[in-house]
Amino acid sequence: MFINAMGLILADTSTSQMRELTKPRALAAVPFAGRYRIIDFMLSSLVNSGVISVGVLTSNKYKSLMDHLGNGAAWDLSRKNKGLYILPPFVNTESYGQTGDVDGLSGVLDFFRMNTFKYVIVGGGNVIFNTTFNDIVAVHEGSGADVSIMYNRDTAYLDENSLILDMDDNGWVESIYLNPVGRISDCVSLNVFIIKRELLIELIQQAISRGDRDMTLEGLLRRNNKLHMRGYEFSGSCLRINSVHSYFAATMRLLKDDVRKELFMNENRIFTKVKDEAPSLYSSDCEVSDSLISDGCRIYGNVEGSMLFRSVTVSPGAKLRNCIIMQNVHISEGCVLENVIIDKNSILRPGIKLIGQPNYPVLIGKGSVV
Repeated sequence: MFINAMGLILADTSTSQMRELTKPRALAAVPFAGRYRIIDFMLSSLVNSGVISVGVLTSNKYKSLMDHLGNGAAWDLSRKNKGLYILPPFVNTESYGQTGDVDGLSGVLDFFRMNTFKYVIVGGGNVIFNTTFNDIVAVHEGSGADVSIMYNRDTAYLDENSLILDMDDNGWVESIYLNPVGRISDCVSLNVFIIKRELLIELIQQAISRGDRDMTLEGLLRRNNKLHMRGYEFSGSCLRINSVHSYFAATMRLLKDDVRKELFMNENRIFTKVKDEAPSLYSSDCEVSDSLISDGCRIYGNVEGSMLFRSVTVSPGAKLRNCIIMQNVHISEGCVLENVIIDKNSILRPGIKLIGQPNYPVLIGKGSVV
């Protein structure tokens, strides 16, 4: 399977409101679904489409992302030619100490120039879906558009960072709105677009000449009114992650069979870094319902409607309801947790009670002791 396109994933965004979840890591590196990172879904969709050259543009806090991606072997992108490229920001050492001149765009130009593919598939690091891009590239090539933008009509989980497309009856995009006042349209961008490589190089050069330092979908497209843009509707399941609330809501949706089956149980696999863990241990006294439990966990208490990552310990007498517990978290005896997110390597001492709300879950940062 050959597709005349390369991929670019924008691993971070300054508009995300993830609080403690993105303090130690880029948005795309935030853990999701028990054993994955958010970037795994966009990266796997590119690989399943036949893309063999993928760049990951990072602006800061990319250590966790690099540890996860490695050389790209888990996605079959460890190659002598093409493959996976981590694109950290270019730092001007002569002026960095005085002006903070960290340029996120200059470094990506070399990546585009050394490839000969006709098109670039640009995707954000905040979208959870499982698809292939072969059809949209074919439709884009035949449409005569400068840019094709993927969107869906799922307006139930919008937030302040959602891009809304205003299109005419023929599918041409007339305007792009960021968090508009009032209802403009039900067409919500997936932060994925298709564009010719040469045109994208031109747009980046224009952005650099204006003094722009970051590459964003709205930044490149909204300032270029002469571009002919079309929408391409995606009808499958899609989860957007831009805030703690949307992260919590997306995880709770993943506990539903229909969403989980569409994301994971089809012909297109979602790849991730493989870790070898022992199967989870369930004591005879525990109670577990409507939950996803990863390998390596030890469950002695009660777990309901929750997502547990690898190597989580739930001690006797502990009760969890609607919680997201990341890797290597120890929950001591008698803890009561409801609507709580706990980042990895944290410890909850005996008897702790944390009660949040679905719209405002309690968030415990990485490595905390409570």
